[in-house]
Amino acid sequence: MEKTRCKWCNLDNELYVKYHDEEWGIPKFDNDYLFEMLILESFQAGLSWETILNKREDFRTAFDDFDVDKVAKYDDEKIEELMNNEKIIRHKLKITSAINNAQIFKNILNEYGEFYEYLKTFTDGKIIYESDQTKSKLSQDISNDLKKRGMRFVGPVIIYSYLQAIGIINSHDPECFLHSNE
Repeated sequence: MEKTRCKWCNLDNELYVKYHDEEWGIPKFDNDYLFEMLILESFQAGLSWETILNKREDFRTAFDDFDVDKVAKYDDEKIEELMNNEKIIRHKLKITSAINNAQIFKNILNEYGEFYEYLKTFTDGKIIYESDQTKSKLSQDISNDLKKRGMRFVGPVIIYSYLQAIGIINSHDPECFLHSNE
C-alpha cells in the first residue's frame, strides 16, 4: 500500500519524495546543514522549493559544499562565476546576500558556538507541531533579529520554511504518514 504524504509533495519527482520522507521536518541541527538550508531557502524566494531541490547538487558544487568560511570570502570574481553558472539561480542580489549572510552566520557562530544554540534562544529547544501556516510569531521574531544583524532574504515566510525544513517546526499534513502531534 502506498504511503500517504503531504499534499505538496510531487509524487512524480523521486528527489522530492525522498526529501519529504527522509529530511523535511526531521530535526537536524549541525552547522553545515543549517547554513546550507538557510542559503537554499533564501534562493527559493519567489520560486518553488521543488525548483531549488532539483538544483541542490549544482548549488552544492557552485557554493563549495556550502562551506561557510569559503562562502563568506567570495569576491567579485566568484560572484561573476556564479552569475555565469546556468545550473543555479543566477540572481545577483541573492548571490551577494548569500555571501553577506555567510559572514553574519559566522558572527552568530562566534557569539553562540552553534547556530542551533542561537535558534534555541527563540524556541527553548522545543519542536513546534503546527500545519497550514506560512509564518508565525516565531518566524517573525527570528526574521527580525537576523535582519537587525544584517542578513537579507530572511523574511518571516522564508524563515518559517527554513524552520520547517530543519525540523524545528513539524508541519506534516494530518493525513501524512510522518504526521505527529507530540
